[in-house]
Amino acid sequence: MRLIFLGTGGYHPNERRHTAGLLAPDHGIAFDAGTGTFRLCDRLNGSQLDLFLSHAHLDHVCGLTYLLVPRLLGRLTRLTVHGRPQDLAAVRQHLFSEALFPVLPEMELRPLEPEIEVGGGVIRHAPLVHPGGSVGFRFDGPTGSFAYVTDTYVDGSYTEFVRGVDLLIHECYFSDSQDEWALKTGHSHTSQVARLAAEAGVGALCLTHIDPRAPGDDPVGLSQARKIFPRTTIAEDLDAVMLTPRK
Repeated sequence: MRLIFLGTGGYHPNERRHTAGLLAPDHGIAFDAGTGTFRLCDRLNGSQLDLFLSHAHLDHVCGLTYLLVPRLLGRLTRLTVHGRPQDLAAVRQHLFSEALFPVLPEMELRPLEPEIEVGGGVIRHAPLVHPGGSVGFRFDGPTGSFAYVTDTYVDGSYTEFVRGVDLLIHECYFSDSQDEWALKTGHSHTSQVARLAAEAGVGALCLTHIDPRAPGDDPVGLSQARKIFPRTTIAEDLDAVMLTPRK
């Protein structure tokens, strides 16, 4: 299973990173619709898409507006957006309001179900700690398993949910030197994410949703994460990861 990071930053884009988005191009699945969503259709193999929203904060949903033209031109023949009812309502009432973006792309807004069979596997979700709430997603299928977790403060409540996945994709907005801001804003910092990966016995950890004020090569302190969980990397925009089941 191939995964492509459409955007690996948080809050707003910078010269290096667009905001949140992950695509499984061969399976027609995407997670979140940040500013990197303009890249989606050029990389999607096929014309049908199931898109899962972690929550309705603007840096995760603004890219839904970018799908209007691909939908009108037939590059997307089906678009289903899955999310919590309150997030779908926010998208419909606010993002696509008459004053902001008056043309709603043809798409089905579908409330999240406990288990969703899609892309040859099953997607489940779990609640996360974040202002206004958020959900993390887990995919299990014959091509491997991964969890996509953003935005949240690591509180131990979802350790079992991500346990044993081949790849944990987890937000890491702050370095350890800014750990107090992680708690204040409902985001994560480096060591706590690495400890989660170790405790949950995942195969590998990939950090994303990076603070846009930190555009350098190592914005979160990779060496510190690797002291706790050696198989840690930092995602970059347009990185492609091949997911394979562990033996």
